[in-house]
Amino acid sequence: MKIVGLITEYNPFHNGHLYHIEESKRLTGADMAVVVMSGDYVQRGTPAIMPKRLRAEMALKCGAAAVFELPVCYAAGSAEYFALGAVSLLQKLGIVDFLCFGSECNNLQALQQAADILLEEPAEYQTVLKHHLREGKSFPSARQEALAEYTESEGISFLLNDPNNILGIEYLKALKKLNCSITPFTIQRRGAHYHDRQINHDYSSASAIRSLLAYSGSSLRTERSGGTFENTPFSSILGELEDQVPACCLELLKDFHRVQYPVYQNDFSLILKYKLLNKTPEMLLKYMDVSLELANRIWGQLNNFFNYKQFCELLKTKEITQTRINRALLHIMLGIKKKNVQEYTENGCHFYARLLGVRKDSEKILSAAAKKGELPLLAQLSQAQDLSPLGQRMLRHDMLASNLYASVVTDKFKTAFCNEYSQPVIKV
Repeated sequence: MKIVGLITEYNPFHNGHLYHIEESKRLTGADMAVVVMSGDYVQRGTPAIMPKRLRAEMALKCGAAAVFELPVCYAAGSAEYFALGAVSLLQKLGIVDFLCFGSECNNLQALQQAADILLEEPAEYQTVLKHHLREGKSFPSARQEALAEYTESEGISFLLNDPNNILGIEYLKALKKLNCSITPFTIQRRGAHYHDRQINHDYSSASAIRSLLAYSGSSLRTERSGGTFENTPFSSILGELEDQVPACCLELLKDFHRVQYPVYQNDFSLILKYKLLNKTPEMLLKYMDVSLELANRIWGQLNNFFNYKQFCELLKTKEITQTRINRALLHIMLGIKKKNVQEYTENGCHFYARLLGVRKDSEKILSAAAKKGELPLLAQLSQAQDLSPLGQRMLRHDMLASNLYASVVTDKFKTAFCNEYSQPVIKV
């Protein structure tokens, strides 16, 4: 039995993701696809538009054999931490033969060349990188220019223009850093660009679909500050999505609209402001992605906080990217500290594998993972009592993050709260 691993967010699931599952199995010859998926918060530093179990159910109905949750400290981390956490989890499952990821370039050799340089960081490259950082450039810009100068080729540095290429490079770095036996493959990302917000006739981006779904919740007035919205009938939005998402996903979108989604960054505004009001700049420095400059900006601009999204935009500078700010504020809100993440990564990254869902016809992979893997499989949280102290702490952070998200959903849509500790594994 051959298994391909996929690292995903499915925010939300669409036809491009279905293609990824099917093409990954075809390309690698795998019998099944195992998914590591972000939970209720995603790598760009925002809450997912819909809960993790709804997204996991979509993936399972579209052919994923099992879905495991990526712990929130990695799911909401930089590309490097996101990749390290996800690849490490696939490795420790003990059953994954291949890793297949989408990329804009579809050139594994070029991605591997960039990954080797960025992992090893030769002295000449480091010198050039420091030079560009001293000029006040953001780290992504400085890194790209340093790579171009070091390789004397813009072809390699241009890879860093596209988000899926960047993640692919980080996956390859993680595979090498972990001395992992998983074989990497890449496939061409199809359809619209990652950031494209327009619905495409072929494959639309998740950003475009989220943007369309934003209007489905416009009367809730939590996605944008100011402006007006047309009261677009949800039936019209579903009609536009018919060619963009698999039919089974469209049914779930219909059934759970304004029951479990849409969820936006601004739905967490008061929670974030409460957290910030209780911090000093020195205290803020303890959290992931918070630099001294950003801590001082947060403190200095706090009186100008009107909502979560507006505050993120207010803090942006030439040196600090919007995504970095999103992640930093999310880490503060969720209590994800630098010293905790350092302890996790220094001690193997993972202490359990949290199962969100499995296909009934694929349950044999769970017994295989239990036999071959390095981690206890958590299908029920009652199984967590034997975890190490570090594992217990990581799990508490995951539970708190999930319950916070569920509380926002409960308050927004006036639905019953379901504690994360009582949530069952999804089976389709």
